[in-house]
Amino acid sequence: MADTRHRPGAGLVVALGIALVILISLGKWQLYRLQWKEQLVAEIDARQHATPASIADIESRPAADIDYLPATVTGTFDHGREQYFFATRDGEVGYHVYTPLVLADGRTIFVNRGFVSDAFKDPTSRSDGQVQGAVTIMGLARSRLDAKPSWVVPENEPEKKLYFWKDLDAMAANAAIEPGTLVPFFIDAGDAPNPGGWPKGGVTQIDLPNNHLGYAMTWYGLAVVLVVVSVLAFRRKAR
Repeated sequence: MADTRHRPGAGLVVALGIALVILISLGKWQLYRLQWKEQLVAEIDARQHATPASIADIESRPAADIDYLPATVTGTFDHGREQYFFATRDGEVGYHVYTPLVLADGRTIFVNRGFVSDAFKDPTSRSDGQVQGAVTIMGLARSRLDAKPSWVVPENEPEKKLYFWKDLDAMAANAAIEPGTLVPFFIDAGDAPNPGGWPKGGVTQIDLPNNHLGYAMTWYGLAVVLVVVSVLAFRRKAR
């Protein structure tokens, strides 16, 4: 009868096989994510160099296909209905100022005019920047969010005009924008300076982290380690 005392159990072999499959699958998934991220970065880069589109042109596109499109829009700011998105810039705590811009057709679009430090949140402290009359804004279209992106994000506080995630509907309701007159996306203003220096535009975050290749190599490396350790362990047990 064959001596099976030192043979690895079938259960152990199966468990090691499952673990190996999982590690390899995770590596393949990260390579897929790497390809997706590279395509996304290339697409965003191409969009940034496109000819600025009008609001009507952007609205003609699918909602999922407007993020980071260069845009130009003309209207009049309603500074009395500013809303504030909590943000930091160069380590300084402050806010992005979202101001309704009333268009010639009577509709309203929210424009992220840029960053103000906490000391300049009060509009009276930056009255020079509260430009009056018709203005033309050059910037980037940004899609709305349908829900809070993560449970770790604090709840918005519309009663304080304070937001931790960009809830367009809540901003519009708090600013008493008439239903049916709201353009369903934002505009991030470019970095053209405002009178008085505030708000500071050009706040759009475009740098997308791309660490998927490193993650893939980690999972594949763990798979190799698992194979090597298992082979060495089985050989030692057999001896």
